[in-house]
Amino acid sequence: MDFMEIIRSRRSVRAFRPDPPSRAQLEQIIEAARWAPSPHGRQPWRFVVITRAELKSRLADAMGAEWRTQLALDGQDADTISLRHRKSQERITGAPAIIMPCLYLEDLDVYPDADRQAAETIMAIQSLGCAVQNMLLATYALGLDSGWMCAPLFSPGAVRAALDLAPSMHPHALILIGYAAQDPVRRPRRPLDELVVRWE
Repeated sequence: MDFMEIIRSRRSVRAFRPDPPSRAQLEQIIEAARWAPSPHGRQPWRFVVITRAELKSRLADAMGAEWRTQLALDGQDADTISLRHRKSQERITGAPAIIMPCLYLEDLDVYPDADRQAAETIMAIQSLGCAVQNMLLATYALGLDSGWMCAPLFSPGAVRAALDLAPSMHPHALILIGYAAQDPVRRPRRPLDELVVRWE
């Protein structure tokens, strides 16, 4: 498949068929992430691979409890909270495989001033985004589909506890992987003349 076709055809999937990807396919997806650019070549990311049903349920329950509280703080009514909570849990437990990218800051350069240290962390986060994009494109190139959920950002402590992760692991996303149960609705993209603000 042409590379630009992979970029344009990749889609965000919310519901998957039950048949799982192989371990070899998951390893290829993480291998693609390994080649993303990173600050000073430090590769400030680590990955958790989840395929066991009981672990997916434990993760969904841990994040769901915090999310219900957050939705209530947003003023949403009980029925809406229950519906959104159920749909989110179904997305997580229904995914045949999940790769969770974690930000890992232990190997980054250390600066004496807060501004440069903050910039170093931002570079690491940008790099993690590059690694995730590599994973999404590799997934589609392998004939699989994926969905990107950022839910762990809102409950990192609950995620670490559910998966028994070290404090140095900062969960940033869930990449759901499998075969789409149905074609998702595609959102339109802005034209280039709206995106390029200056070209000289």
